[in-house]
Formats: sequence, C-alpha cells, structure tokens
Amino acid sequence: MVHIRPVTVADADAWLRLRQGLWPDTTEAEHWAEMKPLFAGGAVEPLAVLLAWDEHGNAVGFAELSIRPYAEGCETKQVAYLEGWYVMPNYQRQGIGRSLIEAAEAWGRSQGCTEFASDAEADNEVSRLAHGAIGFEDVGLIRCFRKEL
Repeated sequence: MVHIRPVTVADADAWLRLRQGLWPDTTEAEHWAEMKPLFAGGAVEPLAVLLAWDEHGNAVGFAELSIRPYAEGCETKQVAYLEGWYVMPNYQRQGIGRSLIEAAEAWGRSQGCTEFASDAEADNEVSRLAHGAIGFEDVGLIRCFRKEL
C-alpha cells in the first residue's frame, strides 16, 4: 500500500534523501538550491513534487514535475513534464513508480495539459524500460551539444 501526496516543507529532508538516490553526483548544497524555490513559491522546475509513502510513513519515491512549452514528439505548447522519477531500489517493481506516474498525469490534466513527456540519458536502459512499462512512447533519441562562447 502506498500513499502519494504533494511534498511539504516538513518533507524536505525525505525529498533530499530521495533526490540523492536519483542524482548521487549532485552535492547536497546543489540539491537544496534546486529545492528551495519550490517551498518559496517561485519554482518553475520543479513546479510540483509528489512523494510516495509506504504504510509505515517512509518516503520511498518521488516525481518532480514541470510544464514545458515544448517537448520532443509533442504537439501542444503546454506539456506536463516528468523532470525526475525515482523509487528506492528495495521498493521497485511493486507498482509505486506506476502510482507516482498516475498521480503525475492527474496533476498534468489539472494544469490543463493534454500531453505528458519525459526524457532519459541515451544509455539508461532501466529508465527506457520503466517508461515503456507505464505507457510512454519512445519518440526518438537525440544527442545534445554545447560550446563555450
């Protein structure tokens, strides 16, 4: 049994711990810098965060959401976007990820969106399979480049 609800300030430490599980190379200070705007009411990304809680009150997963004006393969100009999605390893393959996505889809519809998009690193086979298992359609693979000016 899992309960999904929006993050609150009281959940900040639990959310941080989960973010560190998904993005372990990001420092704690960098995580806090990305998290604080949500609590201050000025966030764009993430615009919303949903936490999954087990029956014992432990935070076991999250979905970070935004709205983008464009997403690869989408036709509308207001796309609900899955910025981050994580379930602790010992809780995976129990439907928690699917429950988070269903709640994220409901959030997107409540924001007036008719499309939902996501991305993953090109070599992240686990993410590709997880996205496919919950109904995402693979719309392409691109490489992104940058150059200092």
